[in-house]
Amino acid sequence: MKLKKVGAFLLAAMVSVGLLAGCGGNAGSSQGTDAANNEASKDSAAENEQAPADSMSDDGAASDGTSDETASNDSSGGDSAGDVTIWYYWETEGHQKALDKVISDYNASQSEIQVSAKYVPFADFKKQLSIGASADELPDIAILDSPDHASYATMGIFADLGGKFDVSNYFEGAVDSCTIDGTLYGVPFGVNCLGLYYNEDLLKEARCQAPATWEELKETAQKLTKDNVTGLAFCSLQNEEGTFNFMPWVWSTGAGSYEINSEGGVKALTLAKDLVESGAMSKECINWTQGDVMNQFISGNVAMMINGPWQIPTMKEEAPDLNWNVALIPKDSDYASVLGGENYAVIAGGNEEGALSFLQYATEETQVKFLMDSFGYISADKTIAEGQFSGDAVMETFTEQLGYAKARGPLAEWPEVSDAISLAFNQVMTGEKEPQEAADTAQQTIDGIVGQ
Repeated sequence: MKLKKVGAFLLAAMVSVGLLAGCGGNAGSSQGTDAANNEASKDSAAENEQAPADSMSDDGAASDGTSDETASNDSSGGDSAGDVTIWYYWETEGHQKALDKVISDYNASQSEIQVSAKYVPFADFKKQLSIGASADELPDIAILDSPDHASYATMGIFADLGGKFDVSNYFEGAVDSCTIDGTLYGVPFGVNCLGLYYNEDLLKEARCQAPATWEELKETAQKLTKDNVTGLAFCSLQNEEGTFNFMPWVWSTGAGSYEINSEGGVKALTLAKDLVESGAMSKECINWTQGDVMNQFISGNVAMMINGPWQIPTMKEEAPDLNWNVALIPKDSDYASVLGGENYAVIAGGNEEGALSFLQYATEETQVKFLMDSFGYISADKTIAEGQFSGDAVMETFTEQLGYAKARGPLAEWPEVSDAISLAFNQVMTGEKEPQEAADTAQQTIDGIVGQ
């Protein structure tokens, strides 16, 4: 493979100290989703069908990444200009087979380029990209968690796709996740976000409607809190998964991602404090993954939760009689959510022409609908997404919510920023610090990272 070793030294250095993670949806968090701390919760994400943040949606494992139809699973780079290799981290066999089919169909559609794919475990993905850069053994396309995108783009291993791929019709947050300093370094694969789930029976019993504002949220959550039921829950782990769930509240105030000690950032932390102190949200949320929150919701212990669409298959299977619905996350001044999912990235110096040819095919409506249906994702292409779930009110709400979803970062140092944010969030949730103090401490760390 003809690889430009741009940034290889930096990447090798990162290996020596260990790479920080990014989301999704595990998601996504990758998201995120992972720093989803490496999505520290990726293990539980697989068990609980988390997407994140981070991906945040893998629920099974397979020993290899491709079927025999897609050529060798062991190739790490193309020997000829016509070969294109893909690396991905999805463990779910259904995800792998769906990608295999698109690859197989593309290979059958022409004779100039042959594509193959390789499964790389999520825990090893970033390290393998780093080692591959130093060893001249990178794929031509990487599919990675969206929060991780900036880390690699700024190190020089991703090709500039400006003017080579039209993303004008994609959700803004999805495009932002693979855009650094105005340059497009990737193409969104599929997206997800967070929304407000609510138990319709419990709300009806309390004579409440789904809240639309923060004040309504606090009031409704308190009314729903009685006996063994808590009004609201969302993942508050001290890692990227927690940051993933906290950022919509920050953005809803109008504050930016790096403005935690702003009036809006402190207001978001105060909301968390008020919910816990009123008893409307359990402090135990600091120990709950998104999957744990879902389990509390379907068990009837929580009346409302913040979570993503990747939980829906499990909810339908495990609680088929539960009467629930979804609304937009209640707002302060603006509606907001957080972007999860994955992006395609083309490796600079590889078979860029062949990679772009495959991406043009894979992002056509027919292939996108097939992949999104197979993955349970929402298309990053707004036109496709808006027609993807006709008649499905829940998924139409998530699609609407995506219009307000923002990308984490995008900044190469996002994992470090995320650590500071989730720590502040956790300190307020536990009562260790007051919102202003926690925000000020976090801001000092963030300013040192982003150079403000």
